[in-house]
Amino acid sequence: MSEKQRVVLVTGGMGGLGETISTKMVDAGYKLAVTYSPGNKSHADWVAQMAERGYRILAVPCDVADYDACAQAVSQVQEALGPVDVLVNNAGITRDMTFRKMDQINWNAVLRTNLDSLFNMSKQVADGMVERGWGRIINVSSVNGSKGAFGQTNYSAAKAGVHGFTKALALEVARKGVTVNTISPGYIGTKMVTAIPKEVLDSKILPHIPVGRLGRPEEVAGLIIYLASQEAAFVTGANIAINGGQHMQ
Repeated sequence: MSEKQRVVLVTGGMGGLGETISTKMVDAGYKLAVTYSPGNKSHADWVAQMAERGYRILAVPCDVADYDACAQAVSQVQEALGPVDVLVNNAGITRDMTFRKMDQINWNAVLRTNLDSLFNMSKQVADGMVERGWGRIINVSSVNGSKGAFGQTNYSAAKAGVHGFTKALALEVARKGVTVNTISPGYIGTKMVTAIPKEVLDSKILPHIPVGRLGRPEEVAGLIIYLASQEAAFVTGANIAINGGQHMQ
């Protein structure tokens, strides 16, 4: 089956890094669906804007922290486009504060969205991938899942857990033509990051990146496209850093 026949589902695919992943997947020939937060009132406008740019994208509402919502979203995607061949678990949130100020609400919110969502979404598609003998699950973690970050005990714990999930599931499905991998981006030049004051970028962030610049969203999307390809069939259980040398393992 060629990329033009394969179906990709990107969680959190509307805006930011997810939008670049989504458009580049369409450029590569995939049929694409994205999830968006049920509270997002601009989803119809976004889909229309994408269509004007030549991108046909199915957008479905989904709270990725809710198992039943994930089951319903995947059912919608599969009814409209066919079985999901590639799942990109990209949705995530931050609730940054020191551990001293951290409360259970903000801890749970990040763990449920950034970690529980991997179970919630992957559970809906993994069996089908195994039955068909082909599939790709690509989990978006973070450099901070490996090195930690001040004020991010919740986020760092969740993102570290992402790769534990990746490795365990990769072992279970490896002989069935299904690969499971993690990518761990560092500072990527999304609108959110480029909105950081220049003096902060120049003094606090860029000096720690040996490459000397922010990553480009297209570079992350390119890595995901590779991992989704047949050429990456021998890559599984990997955690691929894409951080400009900020953190090396």
